[in-house]
Amino acid sequence: MSAVEERRVHGLRVVIDRDQCVGFGDCVKEAPEGFKLDDETVVVFLDPESVERERLLRACDACPVDAITVWDSEGRQLVPLT
Repeated sequence: MSAVEERRVHGLRVVIDRDQCVGFGDCVKEAPEGFKLDDETVVVFLDPESVERERLLRACDACPVDAITVWDSEGRQLVPLT
């Protein structure tokens, strides 16, 4: 599996850096239908399209090691805030 997974969801570009993820699972707690921890205890996409936009942003922002980044359609980084 690639070290980086990317999806377009609700007009957002959501990127998971699997090398950076340490498996806290805060994103999964916030949006269990959108993310899950795999057999290596690393986050992967489940069905992020089923999570409403604001909750998806909160779930991505919940990552304590910033392993999930989100950009809007104009290329502005929304998560984590810089």
